[in-house]
Amino acid sequence: MAAVEDRVAVGAPGVGAGTERVLVVASDEELLDLLRTTLGLAGYDVEHASTGPEAVDRARTTPFDLLVVDTGLPGLRHIPRWAPQEREMPVLFLASGGQVDMVASEVGFSGDDYLSKPLRVGDLLARVRLLLRGAPGVGRHKVLAQGELRLDEATCRAWRGERELGLGPAEYRLLRALLTRAGTVLSKEQIAHRVWGEVRDDNAIERLVSRLRGKVDRESPALIRTQRGFGYSLGVGD
Repeated sequence: MAAVEDRVAVGAPGVGAGTERVLVVASDEELLDLLRTTLGLAGYDVEHASTGPEAVDRARTTPFDLLVVDTGLPGLRHIPRWAPQEREMPVLFLASGGQVDMVASEVGFSGDDYLSKPLRVGDLLARVRLLLRGAPGVGRHKVLAQGELRLDEATCRAWRGERELGLGPAEYRLLRALLTRAGTVLSKEQIAHRVWGEVRDDNAIERLVSRLRGKVDRESPALIRTQRGFGYSLGVGD
């Protein structure tokens, strides 16, 4: 089972990560759902294959930017390197405890990196970003901006004007969710889904918003706004 400790994925589909295409190779429905939801919300274009042969066929004919492969897939021995359109795709292995030693030995040959299961979503997104940043021909340095606010997605850092905000992971994901939907009210349910990937109680969300406000709104005007009974939004300048 793919347990999640730091459940989070932020941003609307197509926002932030660009048009990077990720092929997820997995048959476990729970793991597949976690990967599709997490990577999709992070802005990646996600497709999936449920068998090794299907993955081979898809990757040989489609210019994916990354393969994420569950090594527990029945009948899967290894994923060879392919070079569709004259470039290689990085491969991220997902391995259970008993497979880690075997998978680690494949890194550098049939794969580029691995994560052990159960997955931490924060670790997954970090590895995906790093692998894509190093992939030939794929640009990785995107800065999101709205007024005084800037978020550098390559480094997960944020600024208001010249002042760096020094955000923690959950604060960064919340600010990114608000920034990519600037002027739109996000409900507490939407915020919980985008920040943690699961339902959280109102107190947890309110505490997170309060912490973020303490860093973003040290100077006027206040940018994070409360719409009582509805949720929160990021001001776009009145």
